[in-house]
Amino acid sequence: MRVLVVSAPLVGHVFPLVPLAVALRDAGHDVLLATGGGGIAAAGAGLSVHDVAPGFDFGRIALRVFPRHPLIARAELAGTAGTRGAGLLFGALNDQLTDPVVELATEWRPDLVVYEPFAVAGAVAAARLGVPAIRQENALFDGRDLVQATSARLGPALRRHGLSELPPPAAALAVAPPSVATQEGWPMRYTSYVGGGELPPWLREPGERPRILVTRSTLTGPGDKGPMPAVVAAAAQVDAEFVLVRPDQRSARTLPDNVRTVDWIPLDEALPASAALVHHGGAGSVFGALAAGLPQMATVGPGDRRHNAELVARCGAGLALRPRDITPETLTRLLTDDRLRTAAGQVSREIAAMPPPSDLVARLAALV
Repeated sequence: MRVLVVSAPLVGHVFPLVPLAVALRDAGHDVLLATGGGGIAAAGAGLSVHDVAPGFDFGRIALRVFPRHPLIARAELAGTAGTRGAGLLFGALNDQLTDPVVELATEWRPDLVVYEPFAVAGAVAAARLGVPAIRQENALFDGRDLVQATSARLGPALRRHGLSELPPPAAALAVAPPSVATQEGWPMRYTSYVGGGELPPWLREPGERPRILVTRSTLTGPGDKGPMPAVVAAAAQVDAEFVLVRPDQRSARTLPDNVRTVDWIPLDEALPASAALVHHGGAGSVFGALAAGLPQMATVGPGDRRHNAELVARCGAGLALRPRDITPETLTRLLTDDRLRTAAGQVSREIAAMPPPSDLVARLAALV
């Protein structure tokens, strides 16, 4: 079986698709990943990757789209736009992706297409070729809502390929634990490729004091300060060790004695020896902390980050705060509130009970 996997050209979108792609490859199927931008780094997992977005610049798309929709743009920066902002941005992106993805699919002739909700160009290609399409979730929104918002802006691209609307997928893969978010489809445990980097030996074992890992987004933009500056400002008054992962220059300029820095690391390997995670509210970070059973502080920010942070707080596994509300007291609570750790542990066990990607391979092959 030949499987084309299609993702938006962004690291946070591509990497969660890699474990299933690798499982398909390891089962003997031919797999080709269509993406671009930073997502090309998925080739490090041993996958064949085709760049369908040469010269990709997400900021340029936003600058072209949002000035025509100022109210949605303002709501997107506040994290209150829901799927409207994503529909604008990824609708414009998929308008660019559709032709090269369809061209690649026509040439490569896959038997099955796997696409993520922000890359509906994959669904267009599957419909054009008449092969099954599988929607694989990689976020905490309901993928049906994301696809609807994105494809609503895709009229010209659909018509170019003889479609009046986007057909429903043959199946969907739901990765959110039900206690956190509702998604339609076959359940599949969330895992993600972590890219390069090596874990320093000292991060494999607990330190003398509880360790709080602090990360930031792989994608930055207006309105996104992230948690690092606020954590650095409060750290000296907290009885903990803080580790900043890939800090920006501003955050790493002057550090208290209990703050260390590291470059890109396999975060999933560092989480077991840590006590908590503070992050920007991205879906991958949320899933990582939940899978590890760690309390987390998810900062409220643009795009889906408010939505994600509020889901974390709602299920009781962490705190949702604006960066300016990060204080020594809130960081200490992250370490000492047993209710957060108990809830995080419950969600971790729920995720562990979901089938891994390798268990879905035969079921997907049966659709062809």
